[in-house]
Amino acid sequence: MNGPTDDDAVPVSVRLGEVVPPEDPEDWTRPLTWVAALGMLAAPIVAFTWFAVGPPLDGDRAVPGTYAVAVSLAAGAAATGATQQGIARAWTATLAAGLFGALVVIVFGAAMAGERQVGAASPTLAHGVASALAGLGGAAAAAVVGGLLARRVPRAVRFGPAVLLGAAVAVLAVARLLPT
Repeated sequence: MNGPTDDDAVPVSVRLGEVVPPEDPEDWTRPLTWVAALGMLAAPIVAFTWFAVGPPLDGDRAVPGTYAVAVSLAAGAAATGATQQGIARAWTATLAAGLFGALVVIVFGAAMAGERQVGAASPTLAHGVASALAGLGGAAAAAVVGGLLARRVPRAVRFGPAVLLGAAVAVLAVARLLPT
């Protein structure tokens, strides 16, 4: 009868009706927090700037902006993963950042499409989807490298190989998805 009860699993502050915030909430004054946040937002920032300043005119061919968004998605995801300690955290943070960035890039491509077309995707949406898919491929490769190096090397060192492999995969994937 000395085993844990249901009340033992609930913190005392919650049992007493007062919820106390955690002692160490996310601190936005720490540099790694900013690296992770900017890593997740790198590709959406590049895509938004590209689509707002000089959107693509044709959705059939890859342009430098397509490569820039894909590479920034892979590199940003690798940067976010490099902020984490441990294999599982580095791997999941890289993939989560890549998925988040890809989703926002596609949303920007659809929102900034201008005229709606029937039978064909608008150029911004076509490039948004192609660069998001290519960037996700790069993020997946970066996640593998970042996870493998997470316990072996410091953050700054594991960032390099993850970004290089992620960027290379992203460039190759754009070339396969859209001809140049």
